[in-house]
Amino acid sequence: MTESLQPVADVSPEALYAMLWRAMRNALILALVLAAAIWIGSGWRNAAMLGVGAAISIASIYEWLRLARMVNARLDRQQSGANTGIVVLFFLLRLLLFAAAIYGSLKVIQGSGAALLGGLALAVTTMGWEALRMLRQ
Repeated sequence: MTESLQPVADVSPEALYAMLWRAMRNALILALVLAAAIWIGSGWRNAAMLGVGAAISIASIYEWLRLARMVNARLDRQQSGANTGIVVLFFLLRLLLFAAAIYGSLKVIQGSGAALLGGLALAVTTMGWEALRMLRQ
């Protein structure tokens, strides 16, 4: 019974970082393909809304990558590249900035909210896909 019951516990920090980078790349590729299809199918407003959601998704994955690096550096008692307070402050400011971007895009672009939600879902979709790929290996 000493087999790893938690396969995620055996994942190295470098593998986690690589997974997050792949998730960002895949979210960008999906966003470009979907935005082009939506632009052709229903216009630039909906494609722009998807783009706003995708930009928030990609930036969110990047911020999680920064937080993971900071936490791992703290756990390993290494010198963190950035001050913990600054990283947490930027994390909270990012949430406010993205809330303003969502509100502004809904008011200014006046595209579909579903397209915006689709762009926002890219982070969950690509990270889930990459996590499943990592567990399968």
